[in-house]
Amino acid sequence: MTTNTDFATAAPVGPDFLLTDHDFSRIRELIHQRAGIALSVQKRQMVYSRLARRLRELRLKEFSTYLGFLEANPDGDEWQLFTNALTTNLTAFFREAHHFPVLAEHAKKCPQPLTVWCSAASTGEEPYSIAMTLIDALGSRAGAASVVATDIDTQVLAKAATGVFTAEQVSKLPPTYLKRFFLKGTGAHEGRVRVRPEVAAMVKFERLNLLDPKWALKDPFDAIFCRNVMIYFDKPTQGKILQRFAPLMKPHGLLFAGHSENFSFASQTFRLRGQTIYELVGSSTKAVT
Repeated sequence: MTTNTDFATAAPVGPDFLLTDHDFSRIRELIHQRAGIALSVQKRQMVYSRLARRLRELRLKEFSTYLGFLEANPDGDEWQLFTNALTTNLTAFFREAHHFPVLAEHAKKCPQPLTVWCSAASTGEEPYSIAMTLIDALGSRAGAASVVATDIDTQVLAKAATGVFTAEQVSKLPPTYLKRFFLKGTGAHEGRVRVRPEVAAMVKFERLNLLDPKWALKDPFDAIFCRNVMIYFDKPTQGKILQRFAPLMKPHGLLFAGHSENFSFASQTFRLRGQTIYELVGSSTKAVT
């Protein structure tokens, strides 16, 4: 634990600004309050490099001034930019590929219309992967399926909603998928692709902070993807979020977690049914592999 005496030392982290121990502690507290993110002390250099851009943009000279500005304007637009800056967005199409065949088989057994929530949509690769999986699995019935894709970061959501990706981002997809689900850019758009309208139509992007007291979500879901986001939260926060997931899931619903996430501590609510796949306790869903 950091003591008050530790804050007396001003520690330079970069060439342009001074990030003191006290400022770094305030940043950690503020992002935890706003987004539930538990930043480790090892993230100091990352925090400096990302927030220094905001100081330059605002022409501020000190982190303390920036933090004072945030705290003096609790409803200001800068809070979203602060959160965006400290949010990590690492994603890829069909990342953790073992989940998608399970989703496909699950979708075939679910009553229609089918709904899936992707709770950490990032730049869109995950929700579009879900939509493509549902099209493959459901065929003509896929038109009634929907994917709600949410994220706390407004910048990545705006990018995701365009449905445009570089050739590198789709380079690992099978050629059949590229032809079936994407339009190839030409001219000024050469080297880029766009998801086809029938894929894009299935996905609705919305901003949502998992720490918000209310979520603007209506229908219960057949599946929830919450992958590689819980690792940024402490255990009490994880537990609260998992408890809020439960009433949003249909009795047969599945919860997909990230490869390094383990929800066994929430055994009263969820039980493991496959590799990082969970179902509600008391659910009649058959075991998945």
